[in-house]
Amino acid sequence: MAEQNADRVADWTDQSGERWVAHQDRLDAMLAVFGQAAIEAAAPATGERVLDVGCGSGASSLALAARVGAGGQVLGVDISEPLIARARALAPQDTPAQFRVADASSAELPEGAFDILFSRFGVMFFDDPTGAFAHMRRALQPGGRVAFVCWRGAAENDWMRLPMGAIKSIVPPTAPPDPEAPGPFSFGGRGRVVRILTAAGFTDIALAPFDASVPFGEGATRDAALDDAVQMALEVGPLSRMLADRTDDIRARAAAAVRAAFAGRPGERSVMIDGAAWIVIARNPAS
Repeated sequence: MAEQNADRVADWTDQSGERWVAHQDRLDAMLAVFGQAAIEAAAPATGERVLDVGCGSGASSLALAARVGAGGQVLGVDISEPLIARARALAPQDTPAQFRVADASSAELPEGAFDILFSRFGVMFFDDPTGAFAHMRRALQPGGRVAFVCWRGAAENDWMRLPMGAIKSIVPPTAPPDPEAPGPFSFGGRGRVVRILTAAGFTDIALAPFDASVPFGEGATRDAALDDAVQMALEVGPLSRMLADRTDDIRARAAAAVRAAFAGRPGERSVMIDGAAWIVIARNPAS
């Protein structure tokens, strides 16, 4: 597990982090509606203190900062140095948000310092999720609350379903991963999320499904939007890793198949895809 964690950190410090930074505007646009739904569930109030786990390039942290105001505080943490650098570059000078390169599952955090533990798709990658949430819970004040958004199943999310389905006859499928292994869909099962949070000491746990149609590719024309969607799929996420060591011919065939799959989705200057997530809330016991 320690080796897996080291590999994950190295990847986000290198290739994955740099690719996310390159596509930051479009990825944040795709995820914004999910992050906003989680923020509404968190209901941050003026003056509150928020820990934003896996904050990426800072969009969620800055949205939270706007809610808590100058008297509040938001600490965004992420394992990716490129993403934290991008977050700091995008942050207004007067924001109450600060950013730190850290693994929230093990980083030294001030005990009882936060009112809210928040995350936008940043909690599904812990090697030991129960231990991670128990560790982070200590940073919450008694009665503090949790709100995060995580993906449901891969079959419900077009950003995964469409590209991977399109290439299954071109690239031999690999063995299906352990559904509970760290990854974007490891929190897809309601029961597992409840078990993890309960074992970590949280109460009042609730999950609500949240679905949205979001832009994956954008461009001045329909063709440009399709090209953009294919480029995103090839450079960010699981498809990029699957095709990394393939020949140019296979990559070209895969790109054509993915483009055909995206062409079936609606949109004129964008490719609109369906996304399916959980909005999760919980509470740190008051005593």
